[in-house]
This record gives sequence, C-alpha cells and structure tokens, in this order.
Amino acid sequence: MVVGAPTKGGGLMGQAEQNPIAVVQAKFKEVEIRFRGWLAKQSLPVEAAVVTATSGAQGAAIGAFMGTLTGDASSLVTPPPNAASLNPDALASLKQAQALAGGPLVQARNFAVMTGVNAGISCVMRRLRGKEDVQSSMVAAFGSGALFSLVSGMGGPNQAANAVTSGLFFALVQGGIFQLGQKFSQPPTEDVFYTKTRSMLSNLGLQNYEKNFKKGLLTDSTLPLLTDSALRDVKIPPGPRLLILDHLDRNPELKERRRV
Repeated sequence: MVVGAPTKGGGLMGQAEQNPIAVVQAKFKEVEIRFRGWLAKQSLPVEAAVVTATSGAQGAAIGAFMGTLTGDASSLVTPPPNAASLNPDALASLKQAQALAGGPLVQARNFAVMTGVNAGISCVMRRLRGKEDVQSSMVAAFGSGALFSLVSGMGGPNQAANAVTSGLFFALVQGGIFQLGQKFSQPPTEDVFYTKTRSMLSNLGLQNYEKNFKKGLLTDSTLPLLTDSALRDVKIPPGPRLLILDHLDRNPELKERRRV
C-alpha cells in the first residue's frame, strides 16, 4: 500500500466526503463569532453604527427581493390630473399606497430604514440599560416607525403627527410580539408535587405516563400507597404498572413506608 494514499472510509477519502455545506456553515459561524467578539470591544458609537449599517443592508436585500417578486405596482396608483384638488385624506391614502407599492428600490429603502434604525436603537438601549426588555424593544420600534413614515411619505400633510402615529403603532405591535415571544419561550414551571414521580418515570423510561399520574392526582405523597388497581384506574398498561410497582418495592425509603 502506498503511504498517504486514500483509504476506504478514512484518511483523505473521509476529508473529501465532508459535506461542503456543513464546512461553509462552520466557517460562517466562526467568522460571526469573531465579528461579535470584535464588536463587543468597540465604543458605543462604533457598535451602533456598525449594527445599523449591517442590519440596514440585510433589510435592503430583503426589501429588494420582495420588490422583485411583487413588481412595481406604483404605476397603478398614480395620482390623477386633479390631484391638487383632492381631499387631503384621499391624497394621503394615495401616497400611502404609493409608498407600499413601489418596486425593488423603494422596498429596499423602506426595509433598510425599518431594520437598520430598529437594530441601531436596540443596540444603544442595550448598552445603556444593560438589558434587553420590552421597553427597549418598543423604543426601537417607535424610532423605526417614525423614520419610516418620514422617509416613505406615508400619511397626511402633517409629517410630524404622522411620524408619531406610525412610531406608536410600530411600538405597540413590537411590544405585543415581544411579550408573546417571552411567554412562549419560557420553559414550563416545574410542578413540585410530581418531582419524585417524574424522576422515577424518567429512570424507568416511562415519561409518557406522567400525564396519567397528574390526571389521577397521584402526587409524590401517594407513591408509597400506590397499588396495581390505582395505576389501572389512571389507564397505565400492565407492563408499565409492573415496572412501577417493582421500582417502589426496591426503593428502600418507599419500601419501608409501604409496609407501614
């Protein structure tokens, strides 16, 4: 055998068979970690500027892609010849439709403003307050909504009022989304009345029957009193019942209490 030649299932052959996508993902992750480490060492203005620019670039790419898919529909909502004589509310609605119906460039601008400003303000709030909570999220959303209103020209003739209204709308939506995310991301509260029961079932590989115990209110305090009929009443099959009763009989602490 030639030294260094590829062998089946190992050596050079194993390296050649590496998943190229996994290699690229690993490299990208490594670059991301280094970038975040470098960014964390920078001053607040530098970090905020970099975060705003990168997030804005990502938003612009997303907006351009979406604008390419939807096409430029702004030509369908061009103002009529007598636009100057239109009711201010009607003219505001027309501008709003134009702002939302633009092509790739318009959508890229809109998304860049929303994502960039939101990320930049979130970065500043996180550095100043030392945490990321619903208040910081709503402040960032208010800023992005207000600036989006000014850039896109949405709303009526009073740009200041439109900016405040849009900012408040963005803040309320972002606050609701943040609260929902916090609610669903939190792990379920540990039920202290079934700690020993959960441990026993886990050791026996019978975790699926924890709901049966809870349905029958068979808490930890009832473990020494468990019988075959009690387990049958909560619809636990014969096999798992035998394993549970055998485990209780082998447990020194529970065994003594079961005898009393």
